[in-house]
Amino acid sequence: MTVLPIRTVPDPVLRTLADPVPVGRRNLHQLVEDMFETMDDVGGVGLAAPQVGVGLRIFTFDVEGQRGHVVNPVLETAGEMLTEPGEGCLSVPGLRYHPERFAEATVTGVDQDGNPVSFRGEGLTARCFQHEVDHLEGMLYIDRLTGEDRKDSRRKLRDPGYGRITGSTRADRAATISSSFGGSL
Repeated sequence: MTVLPIRTVPDPVLRTLADPVPVGRRNLHQLVEDMFETMDDVGGVGLAAPQVGVGLRIFTFDVEGQRGHVVNPVLETAGEMLTEPGEGCLSVPGLRYHPERFAEATVTGVDQDGNPVSFRGEGLTARCFQHEVDHLEGMLYIDRLTGEDRKDSRRKLRDPGYGRITGSTRADRAATISSSFGGSL
C-alpha cells in the first residue's frame, strides 16, 4: 500500500467535478487500498479521490464504527439541518468552521468489485458522507459557509500567511508519503 500526497487549496482538482468510474475499471483495488492507507496516516475520517489527485467518484471513510468505501456514490439526506462543532478538511488545513449539514444521510453505490453497497449515518457519519460527496462535486466545505464564517474563511485563504500553513502541512505529510500514485488507473 502507498500513502499518497493530499492536494490542498488552491489545487484545481479540488474544484473539478469527478468522473463516474466505468464498470470494470482496472486497478480500483490499489487506489482504494492507497486511499485507506493515506486516510489512516493523516488521521482523517474520510477521503475523496480528488483529494489525492484522482478525478474519479470514489471515497473512503472510517467514522463512528463504520469503515468502507463507495464507488459512484448517490447521496440521500434527511432530517433537520444542523450546525455542529467545527468541521475541517484535509485539503483545507488549519481552518475549522460550522457549515450546516443534514442530520441524516444515506449513501449508495458499489464497492471496488462492483457489488452494491449502502451506508447510513447520523451526526458525524452523516456529515462525513455529505462532505466527501461534496468533494466529488468539486465543492469544499467552506463553500457551504454563510455570513461571518464565509467572510472569515475567504479572508484567511487570501492571506499570504495561509500559503505557509498549506506548505508546512504538505511538508509534514511528505515524510510518510510512499510514492506518488501513478497514472495506471
